[in-house]
Amino acid sequence: MKYLVLILIFIGCKNESKTKTETQSETITEVESENGLDKSVSEMWNNYIESNPEFKDDEIPESDFFHNNREDANRLAKLTLKGKKKASSGLFSLYKQYEIDLPKTGTKQIITDFDGKAQVIIENTGIDTIPFNKISAEYAELDMGTDVNPLEKWKKAHWDFFETFLAENGNKPNEEMLIVCVRFKTIWPKNN
Repeated sequence: MKYLVLILIFIGCKNESKTKTETQSETITEVESENGLDKSVSEMWNNYIESNPEFKDDEIPESDFFHNNREDANRLAKLTLKGKKKASSGLFSLYKQYEIDLPKTGTKQIITDFDGKAQVIIENTGIDTIPFNKISAEYAELDMGTDVNPLEKWKKAHWDFFETFLAENGNKPNEEMLIVCVRFKTIWPKNN
């Protein structure tokens, strides 16, 4: 289940939003220590709100990495940082099974590498629920971060991945299974 949470929905720990006061800054550091967050997460958020003061009262977003292993998590974080990966996919039935709210448009998230070091801040721009067999090549390219056979690669990678999670409950993937398709944009750093 740990990997499900990490991969499909970016569940992370929420911290109090940082203000300019030293007391509140210390609070974030204490929360990070308790929740095991790398300090780069709050540092990235603080840099973002310094450049975008209209968000200074927002809570620090959830943080997590894509996928369930170091190589893929780090590769996908780099693709996101470069602006090539612009979508992520989750299995609708797993959201329901674990009673997790579907992602929402406008939600910001801090994507980390496998070790929890902040890499990039994203903002969800669109959420759709689409059957597996109706995923488009355009969407697959956004999710995979490549234009070389994106739909073929997307189907293979996601079928295998979802099959693993479904097998835990004695289920199997099928062509009509619903996929939560999250489109996002990279909002920080701006130099991608």
